Amino acid sequence: MTTFFEPRQLVSPGTLLAEGNYQSGFNVYREGGKYYSSMVGLADIRNNVISVIPLRGCYIPQPGDVVIGKVVECISTAWMLDIRSPYQGVLFASEFLSKPLNPLKEEARRYLDIGEMVIATVMAFDRTRNPSLTARDHGLGKIHRGTVIDVDFTRVPRIIGKKGSMITMLKKETGAQILVGQNGRVWISGKSRDEEAIIAEAIRKIEAEAHTTGLTDRVREFLVNKRR
Repeated sequence: MTTFFEPRQLVSPGTLLAEGNYQSGFNVYREGGKYYSSMVGLADIRNNVISVIPLRGCYIPQPGDVVIGKVVECISTAWMLDIRSPYQGVLFASEFLSKPLNPLKEEARRYLDIGEMVIATVMAFDRTRNPSLTARDHGLGKIHRGTVIDVDFTRVPRIIGKKGSMITMLKKETGAQILVGQNGRVWISGKSRDEEAIIAEAIRKIEAEAHTTGLTDRVREFLVNKRR
C-alpha cells in the first residue's frame, strides 16, 4: 500500500494518488488497483479512504483576508478553527491573548472553547501548511453576541457591493453592526434577534439574486417593508 501525495497536496485530473488496498472517496476513481484524481483539488486520506476536495466552490485563504472561524479543537497553546476551507486556521495564543499562556497552569479552552466563533485575519498561508491567523488587531477577536450565518463565499463581493455600497446601505438602514468574512461567514449584531433575522434574510436575498440589476434598491425596499 503506497500513496504518492502529501496531505492536502494540489492534484490535477489523472494524477496517480495511490495503489493498494484503499477505498475511493469523493472525486477519485480506481483502475487496476491504482487510484487517480478525477478533478483539480486537494488530495487527502482518512481511514484508508482517498478523496480529492475540489477547489472550485471552496474558500482558499489569502494573507490579509478577514475571516470568521469556529473553534473545532483546543490544543496546549493554540486553537484550530474551521474557516470553511479545505484548510483549518491556526490561532496561536500569542495572536489572541494579551498575555502569555502557560499550558502547565491553565488550559486554552478557558479563553476559547470548542464551538465559539472568532473574527481573525489570515497572516500567512502557502498551501503547504494550515494558514496562521491573528486576532490581535482592532475589530478582531471572540464574538460575544449577535448572529453568524454562512453564505456562498463567491457572493461576498456582491454582499459588500461596489465600493462597499451594499454593506453600507444595510448598516445605514438597520443600524446594525455587520462584518462580512472573505470565507463566506457574516456576523450580524442588531438591536434584537428579530432584527438580526431580518438582516440575515436580506443577505440571503442578495446571495440568491446576486446576478440581477437594481438589487440594492430592492433590498432596501425589502428592509423597509419588513420593519413596518
